[in-house]
Amino acid sequence: MPLLQSFKGYKNARISMLGVAGALILIAGGSAWTQQGGVPYVVSQRGRAFHPVFLSIKQGDTVRIVNDDGDLLHHAYVESDTFNFDSGDQLPGSKTDVVFSVPGTFNVLCGIHPKMKLVVVVK
Repeated sequence: MPLLQSFKGYKNARISMLGVAGALILIAGGSAWTQQGGVPYVVSQRGRAFHPVFLSIKQGDTVRIVNDDGDLLHHAYVESDTFNFDSGDQLPGSKTDVVFSVPGTFNVLCGIHPKMKLVVVVK
């Protein structure tokens, strides 16, 4: 019986540790959408889509666009009356930073994959 009790104690401790680890992962993962202190927001390009598809940021914040597709080129751009950006062709693994210097709502598109769209709201 003591062996069974110690196993139950180990199992409960293990479950508690998994719960703490899961909470930390959720906190860290959620912070990618609420960055502060000069850390760029990270947007992944994979599977012919932007991940996430929506960001709400402050004027002057940086968004890092990463091509996470192993074999596809991407080409992120924004065209608006108040703000323009063009990454040029992005090879797999490349990263491009863009500073959103004016407030507004901007559509980030891919010049190679027309269905790709990221909406960035700059406050």
